[in-house]
Amino acid sequence: MAKKVTDNKSFDPRFKPDLTPKEMLELGVFGGLYFSDKPKEFPKDWWKNANLSPDGKRHKELNFFCVNASQPLSVWRKNGWIHPQDPRGWFEWYCRYYMGRRTDDDERQIKRWLAMRRHIMQIKNNCRPGDIFCRPKQRQALLHWAYDSRKM
Repeated sequence: MAKKVTDNKSFDPRFKPDLTPKEMLELGVFGGLYFSDKPKEFPKDWWKNANLSPDGKRHKELNFFCVNASQPLSVWRKNGWIHPQDPRGWFEWYCRYYMGRRTDDDERQIKRWLAMRRHIMQIKNNCRPGDIFCRPKQRQALLHWAYDSRKM
């Protein structure tokens, strides 16, 4: 059951994303495909500088690191990772959470976000600090989960 929270700073204390949804869209995530239809439920200013697909297809060059680092939505659906309340997946959940929505799925999604930290350690253990071109696919995947991998 959804509960509306008006203060978007009231995040679960374990959930500390580096990037807002707007920042993620501007940097370039999901090949520009996610939200290329600019859903009206989100602020118009999110779309102003967003790197979005012009033709409804995934374009890796619209990603910040110019690599494909995500699986098609069909794979996510097949594996049962998509819940009906957020049919587009984690980023849709994050956008709605950021806007203040709280649901019984928050715990699962926050745990999934926390699990991505293993990629941070792999980058830190295998790349020189500041070398943003080391492990670009992992870095792009982290951007998809609101971790700012440019600063690792």
